[in-house]
Amino acid sequence: MGESVERRTASAVSSLAGSSVLVVGGAGYLGRRVARTLSGPCDVTVLDDLLIGDRDAVPDSVEFVRTDVRAVDAVSEAMADADVAFHLSAHIDARRSLRSPVETHNRIASGTVTVLDAARRTDTRILVGSDAAVYGDASTLPVHEDDPKRPVSPYGVAMLGVDHFARLYADRYDLPTVVLRYFTVYGPGKPTPTVVNEFVRRARTDRPLVVHGDGTQTRDFTHVDDALQATIQAAASDATGRAFNVGTGERYSVSALAETVRESTDTESDVVHVDPRPGDIRHSQADISRARQVLGYEPTVDIHEGIRSLIAADAGSSVTA
Repeated sequence: MGESVERRTASAVSSLAGSSVLVVGGAGYLGRRVARTLSGPCDVTVLDDLLIGDRDAVPDSVEFVRTDVRAVDAVSEAMADADVAFHLSAHIDARRSLRSPVETHNRIASGTVTVLDAARRTDTRILVGSDAAVYGDASTLPVHEDDPKRPVSPYGVAMLGVDHFARLYADRYDLPTVVLRYFTVYGPGKPTPTVVNEFVRRARTDRPLVVHGDGTQTRDFTHVDDALQATIQAAASDATGRAFNVGTGERYSVSALAETVRESTDTESDVVHVDPRPGDIRHSQADISRARQVLGYEPTVDIHEGIRSLIAADAGSSVTA
C-alpha cells in the first residue's frame, strides 16, 4: 500500500513550510481550515469581507485583512509577498444566485479576476475554488473534468467563468493556477448548511426532514476534511493549468440520506416532500481519478461517518449552549 492520507497531507504541508501564503476567503468554511493548517509552518495572511466568515475562527497568529475581494488595491497589497494563494471566497449558492444574478456575477467572476490579476503581477501560484455546479445536469456519471459544462443557475455560470479565467491566466500569462471543483461540501459548523447539515439539525429536535422534490436526486457528499486534504495536496503539487474534481466518487440519494439520518439519530422526525427548488440539478457524482493520480487525493470520510461527525458536533454545541 502507498502512503497514508495523513502522511501525504503532512508531506504536502511540510513542502509548503516557510512559504508566504494568502488565503482569500480565509474566514470562511474551508478557508479557515486552510489558514489553521498552514499557520504554523507558513506565514499566513487572510483576506475576508466577513459577510459570512467568522473572524474568531482565524488563528491569532495570522495577519487579517478585512476587505472586499473586488478591492483591487487591497488585494494587490495582500498578494504582494505571497508565494502561494488560495482563492476560496465564493459565498453565494445556486438558489440565492437566481434572486441576485448581478451580485453573483460581480462577487464571483469579477472578484476572481481581481485575485488572478494580483497573482499575475507577483507570479504567485494560486489555487482557485470552483464548484460542481459548472457541470449542470451531466449527461453521464460520474462526471469527468473534460465533460461538457451546462450550468443551470447564475452561480454555475459564474463558477464556469472562474474556471475559464483561471485557464486563461495560465495560458496567456503563464500564471501557475490550479482549479478545484468541489462537490457538495458539508461538515460541522457550516454557516450555509447543506442538506446533510440541515437534516441532522432537524432530526436532533424531531422536526420534519424536508425533501425538495421526489428525493431520487443524488449528490456526491464531500466531507470538509476531504476537501481540505485535496486543497493542501493541490497546493504542494507541481500540477498547474488543470482542473480537479474534489468529491468521493460516490453518490447518495436525498431520500436515502434522510433515512440514514433518521436511523443515526433515532429521531421521530417525519420525511416531508415539497416542491423541487429551481436551479437544483438532478444528479451529481465526481470522477476523481485525475485527483487521485496527480494529487494523491483519496477521500476518507464516507457519508455514514460524516453524519456521525455532525451528530457529535451538534451535541457538543447543544451542551455548550
